[in-house]
Formats: sequence, C-alpha cells, structure tokens
Amino acid sequence: MPAQNNQLYKNKYRIPSARASWWNYAAPGRYFITFCTAQRQHLFGFVRDGQMCLSPLGNIVREEWERSFDIRAELVCDVYVIMPNHIHAILRIIDLHTDGPHGRAAPNPPPDRKRIIRPPKSISSFIAGFKAAATKRINEYRQTPGVPVWQPRFHDHIIRNDIAYQRIMTYIRNNPVRWERDRFRGERSP
Repeated sequence: MPAQNNQLYKNKYRIPSARASWWNYAAPGRYFITFCTAQRQHLFGFVRDGQMCLSPLGNIVREEWERSFDIRAELVCDVYVIMPNHIHAILRIIDLHTDGPHGRAAPNPPPDRKRIIRPPKSISSFIAGFKAAATKRINEYRQTPGVPVWQPRFHDHIIRNDIAYQRIMTYIRNNPVRWERDRFRGERSP
C-alpha cells in the first residue's frame, strides 16, 4: 500500500521524510547532521583513551569529507567528528552573493583554496554526494563493488540560536570521550 501523500516530503517522495517540510534546506543556516554506517558497522576505526583512531576506511572518509568543502563554496563545516560507525557535524550554508545573516558580507573563500562557485545546494544533496564519493572509494579499497557503506538516511537538526550551537559543538567535540555511552555505538564490527 503506498504511503499517504500528506506524510511525504513535498507530497512527492516515496517514503515519509524526516526533513522539516516548512524549511528550505538550501537556505543559509546552521545544521547539526548525523549519519551512520550500514548496520552500524564499525568501519572507520576505534576509540582508545577518548581519542578516535581512524582506520584506512576512516582516512578515506576524512579525505572525502574535507575535499567536499573544497568543491562547495557555499558550504562550511564548523566542526565534525568521524566515529567508528557514524559522523557528526555542524554545517553552514552561506549565501555567497548577498550579505550574511547579521548584515555582514558573507565570508569569502580563503585565497589559498581553489573553490568552484556553484549555486547553493541542499543539505540532502550534499550528503548524497559525499556518501556516493566515499562509498565508491571505500568499495574500491575493499574490492566490494556495490556493497552499502551508509544507512540510506541521515538525521538533521536546524540550529536556531547560539546557545544550541555551542551545546552541539561541545557534544561533537566530546563524542570520542563519551563513546562508551554513545547511543550510536552498537557492537557491530565488519
């Protein structure tokens, strides 16, 4: 039985969306995102003494994550952490063509970084592109073509004020230290 249209994002996608239908996810703003590995497998390394130690797959993810911001001028990552089976990050979409959110000019890309200027993309399209690039490299490394690396969806939270921003930033930075109590931990290893 098909899902009811009133539950589908913009009444057109085949599964109900976790996105806020009243929000434009391509608009300038700050977003807390989390996405997990398929079956929450521990692919990206391990935590030892409160420090994340990346595996070769974790290093691939780190490289692709950082490269993502070199090719997307409208996106800034304020903080992120790669954990054994998930990633947390605060992303900002900035408007490159108008004033910033507080009447200041939007920041220019640093001169030492070569960035391609594109119209702002949505958080969902960014995550999809990142996952595709990382999956391709991981599966080439493992020689496992077509094997899923990620869960199909991701969690987002629109950050509406500076207090929430600081709280989330602290949470992300402390995530390795709190790994033993992390709800995303699970016990699944590849």
